[in-house]
Amino acid sequence: METQSIQLKNGKIAYFDQGKGTTILLLHGFCGSSRYWEKVIPSLAEKYRVIAPDLPGHGNTSIFTGNETIEDFADVIKEFLDELNVDKVTMFGHSLGGYITLAFAEKYSDSLSGLSLVHSAAFPDSDEAKKGREANVTKVEESGIKGLIDGLVPKLFSPENVEKNAEYVEITRRIGYSTSPQGAIHTLIAMKNRQDRNYVLEETNLPVLLIAGEKDQIIPKEKTFSVTKPNIKQGVIGDSGHMSMYENPNDLISEIIKFLKDV
Repeated sequence: METQSIQLKNGKIAYFDQGKGTTILLLHGFCGSSRYWEKVIPSLAEKYRVIAPDLPGHGNTSIFTGNETIEDFADVIKEFLDELNVDKVTMFGHSLGGYITLAFAEKYSDSLSGLSLVHSAAFPDSDEAKKGREANVTKVEESGIKGLIDGLVPKLFSPENVEKNAEYVEITRRIGYSTSPQGAIHTLIAMKNRQDRNYVLEETNLPVLLIAGEKDQIIPKEKTFSVTKPNIKQGVIGDSGHMSMYENPNDLISEIIKFLKDV
């Protein structure tokens, strides 16, 4: 897959853009990149236009000055879509990408046909989690990005899959190393300060898909499935931790396509 880039007012965004038809947008998680979706995009691109950007400070995208809130990330995504002349998308957000998707849905719901949280949640950080974010900011400031990534990546996969998916564990680690230290710090602050957005799920009439990993050590399915309504579908990916796009991509693709048929 070939990466493209586009210049926005405060920086450059790198992204994949494949396929034709109804547009779907894939947002990756913390210290990830659009490469997270490389096993998912080809199948989806057979029927849809699939756009997957590197978020600010991640992958090959610039650090965006002052980008220290989840709302700021949502604003960048809106500017990005406007520059591509995309009026409506169905947005799938993995982990951090899910937090951004909810903020986007709150501010720009008219630009959405539907939304999905993939191994993500509408809850804010607990006090304990906020302390963890602060500790990770200090770790990056003092030691760089490598120590943060080496501690994080094994937890992203289910314990049974770390050895079995050694190739993708290593790919995830190398993607993480490419994250700008300052970008990681900005993002940690944004995640720490994000608000509870369960009310967005409660109030939206858009089609919603909540996807959880059966063995997710980062966000258990109980946190993902926080709101139950007729317009909200749930999917559990078996044999998967926080990285179903690598651990069980076929089931993830199946859940996404089934949802898109109803959107």
